[in-house]
Amino acid sequence: MAKVITIAQQKGGAGKTSLAIHLATEWARSKKQVCLIDCDPQGSAAGWAAFRQATEGQLPSLDFRAVEGWKVPGEIGSAGRNSDIVIVDTPPHAETAARGAMRAADLVLTPMQPSPMDLWATRASLEMAEAEKVPVLVVFNRVPPRGKVAEAVMTELKSMGTKAATTTLGNRQAFVQSLEQGLGVTEAFGRSLAAQEIKALVKELNRRLARL
Repeated sequence: MAKVITIAQQKGGAGKTSLAIHLATEWARSKKQVCLIDCDPQGSAAGWAAFRQATEGQLPSLDFRAVEGWKVPGEIGSAGRNSDIVIVDTPPHAETAARGAMRAADLVLTPMQPSPMDLWATRASLEMAEAEKVPVLVVFNRVPPRGKVAEAVMTELKSMGTKAATTTLGNRQAFVQSLEQGLGVTEAFGRSLAAQEIKALVKELNRRLARL
């Protein structure tokens, strides 16, 4: 049975779509059957998927679907019948789609930049996951190489009792440049620090999913 990961963050600009794509392509590269579902009307993942399909060649195959609103849970169920991993990219400020995707998930990932404003804005997403009784894991994204503010935010999150991934993602151009090629970062820049971070995060998530 497929493991379903919903990536949800009510705050825009947190890097949900980027995280969804980089995780999906790394799992596909490691021989998993992966379905990426885009629930965001903006269609950023859909645009990337169309570009990838046009230039796919020898790249690992990746099932992609776009769906909105009340249809989301049914599409997740359909995708799960032929997949090992289903990743759902939800839109910000759209509670219906986010709740439906959370309800169908084994794990909710919430990307968050390590700043006080992002911490405050993330509370709504964490509360929604708690209400749906789904495990949630914060993934710190665009983390600066050093800084007391980032450390303070991470400490504050832990004091709230919220779990965060051990792996953090830096603010690296390789993440963006790979998407512009219709690729994930581990496909485009396999030896980069960004690729190492995604590989480490996938390994961490594999361990968590195995326990669910």
